[in-house]
Amino acid sequence: MPHELNKPHELNDVNDQQYPQESELPTTSVQLNHTAVYARDRQLSAEFLAVILGLTVGAPFGPFLPVDLGNGVTLDYYEKRDEPVQSQHYAFLVPDEQFDHMIARLEAVGVTYFADPGHTEPGRINRLFGGRGAYFADPDGHNMEIMTRPYVRP
Repeated sequence: MPHELNKPHELNDVNDQQYPQESELPTTSVQLNHTAVYARDRQLSAEFLAVILGLTVGAPFGPFLPVDLGNGVTLDYYEKRDEPVQSQHYAFLVPDEQFDHMIARLEAVGVTYFADPGHTEPGRINRLFGGRGAYFADPDGHNMEIMTRPYVRP
């Protein structure tokens, strides 16, 4: 007979045995912790983004290669060699004083940046919401965005 979970805390008991290390205290709000980013070559793609954003690639964690964004969120690169990678959009709010360095790193590795998400204005940045922004493709065709001001939502 399968074990029935009668109490909510029993859900954690199984994982506590598998992952005995303590983590941070529970949060009081919903937060993004990590997301998987599909890549044909996880090392190449993780290193590309880390270089552009001025971050570092972490140690492999199972099949994942993490890039820690410094705000408690990691992008966990996962390799998919035998099927196409569906392009996704990832937007990064970056410090204004680092924006020019990121643009310079894109130029140094020969990656074109654009002012718009459709990639029709090459070599230009946008000035939305009083900040600066740009879009570029990563090695797998993901549409990456760097911006210095968050979008104003209605």
